[in-house]
Amino acid sequence: MSKILVTGGCGYIGSHTVIDLLDHGFQVVSVDNYMRSKPEALDNINNVTGRQVINYDIDLCDRQAVAHVFEQEPDISGVIHFAALKSVPESVADPLLYYRNNLESLVNLLEICEKKEVSQFVFSSSCSVYGNADELPVTEETQLKEAESPYARSKQISEKIIADFSRISGGKYVILRYFNPVGAHESGLIGENPRDGAVFNVFPRITGVAIGKYDHLDIFGGDYDTRDGTCIRDYIHVMDIAHAHTLALQYIAGGQAPKYDIFNLGTGLGVTVMEVVKAFERVSGLPLRYEMKPRRAGDVESIYANNNKAVQRLGWHATRDLDTMISTAWTWEQALAKQK
Repeated sequence: MSKILVTGGCGYIGSHTVIDLLDHGFQVVSVDNYMRSKPEALDNINNVTGRQVINYDIDLCDRQAVAHVFEQEPDISGVIHFAALKSVPESVADPLLYYRNNLESLVNLLEICEKKEVSQFVFSSSCSVYGNADELPVTEETQLKEAESPYARSKQISEKIIADFSRISGGKYVILRYFNPVGAHESGLIGENPRDGAVFNVFPRITGVAIGKYDHLDIFGGDYDTRDGTCIRDYIHVMDIAHAHTLALQYIAGGQAPKYDIFNLGTGLGVTVMEVVKAFERVSGLPLRYEMKPRRAGDVESIYANNNKAVQRLGWHATRDLDTMISTAWTWEQALAKQK
């Protein structure tokens, strides 16, 4: 069994990917300093899989600490790099925090992977790299436009760093551009559970309003050039995203992957924020209180994916629909409420 280091393994997408890796026969080691995650995620992984995952509580910007992990785990064969700050509004307010954290951690990992001859590297990128694209749906060949936020720019720069390094490296690198991961594991035992004050995404805000955590949902911008005036996004279930990482590692290990490759991970369906609100009300049977707010700095008007490349080369498919995304997110929110 190959041993995979998952950075940000206690975070939302990271923890679900750890489960998928374990389900497909991999060994997993996590690195997470709980800056935005919680250690309870390790217990939740154990509850789902029956396996306890070791986590190293270190800052990836500390190069010596990163090197120590690889010394303690000399049989690591691949890395999936999730660990990064990801809030668009926070990045607008504090850009240097995002550049320092997201870029320095990446450079440290790349250097040490090369030194330790770890040849499989999967990077967590984002559809935000496309900016306000001229064509929809976007493909991997779509020209990247001006980044709308420091977060998005940190992902653009990270992709360039990896592309440049891949030319002289002995490893192979896969970039996965996520669209909007939502939902939770079908067991109801694990889902999105960031630290207090770190909930920025629309799905946990919606379920938080429904459960009574928040008074209302803010919808930023009702005057976009879309079918109902709200932003269009490509929402995709977190377990569909998670499985793509397992397939990416298998793609690299199979020997057919180029030195550097990029894949979109989205359903290919654009859904407005208001359509998500109405779908939640229908699936849950609960009304939501929401308020329209001015446009938020850093938000792109519309983005959704052409996922043909991932389907053809990785054998990947988005298998869960919007109702499943909503129902699993709502089940998880209710489970969290029972824990308190």
